[in-house]
Amino acid sequence: MMLKDKVAIITGASRGIGAQTAIIFAAEGARVIVNFNQNQAAAQKVVDEITSNHGIAIAVQADVTDAGQVEKMMEIVRKTWGDPDILVINAAMHFRIAPFMELSWEDFSSKYYGEMKSFYNTSKAVIPGMISKKAGAIVAVSSGLSRHPGMGFSSHSASKSAIDALVKSLALELGPSGIRVNTVAPGLTITDATSWMPKEQQAQAADRTALKRNGMPDDIARAILFMASELSGHITGTYLSVDGGVAMI
Repeated sequence: MMLKDKVAIITGASRGIGAQTAIIFAAEGARVIVNFNQNQAAAQKVVDEITSNHGIAIAVQADVTDAGQVEKMMEIVRKTWGDPDILVINAAMHFRIAPFMELSWEDFSSKYYGEMKSFYNTSKAVIPGMISKKAGAIVAVSSGLSRHPGMGFSSHSASKSAIDALVKSLALELGPSGIRVNTVAPGLTITDATSWMPKEQQAQAADRTALKRNGMPDDIARAILFMASELSGHITGTYLSVDGGVAMI
C-alpha cells in the first residue's frame, strides 16, 4: 500500500493512461479524484471499477484549462478529503497533426496554451496545501516527442518541452518545502487516443524500441506510481522516459 491514505488528483482520468493510473493508485491505498472534462459516464466507470475492488474514488468534472472550474474541483476535494498529497497532470489537449507550415497560429497556440493552462491552474491550486504539509508530489505526463520530435508534431513537441522545463523550475523552487516535481515521458502507448494510427505504423514504432513492443497504459501508470510514491523520495526535477528503450537508441 504505497499510497495509503494519500489524496491524489489525476487529471484526464476517464480513459487511457489516466484511468489506469487512477486504478493503480486506488489499489495502493490512495483516495483518488478521477477528474474528467466531458465524459462523465467513462469517469464513473473508472470509479465503479475502483470501488468494486474496495478502493476509494470519486469523479469530479473540471476543464483544467479553466481556473474557475479547477477551483470548484478543489472545493469538492477539500470538503471530501482535505488538501491533496499528489497531483498527476495528465489531461490530454487535442492538437492538429500537420507540418508546421500548414498550422495556423490558432492550431499551434491552442495546444501550447492548453498544456500551460492545465499545468499552471492545477499546480497553483494544490501547491499551497502541499506547502502547509511540507510534503507533496507532482507528476507531469510529457511525451517522448518533447526530445525526439516527429513529423507533424511540432505543436505537441513544443508544448511538452515547455512542460519539461516548468517541471525543473518548480522542482527547484518547491524542494525546500518537501514537494517533489517530476516528469514521466511515454513513448507510443496504445490507447483510444492513438487508435487512429494504422496497425502497420504501430508495428514500425514497436520495432524501433529495444523491447520490440509499444507501451500500454499499465506501463506508464506504474512509472507514475513510482514517481508519486516514497520509492522516489529523493528524486525531483527528473525526466523519466517510459518508451521501451527508444531514448537510448
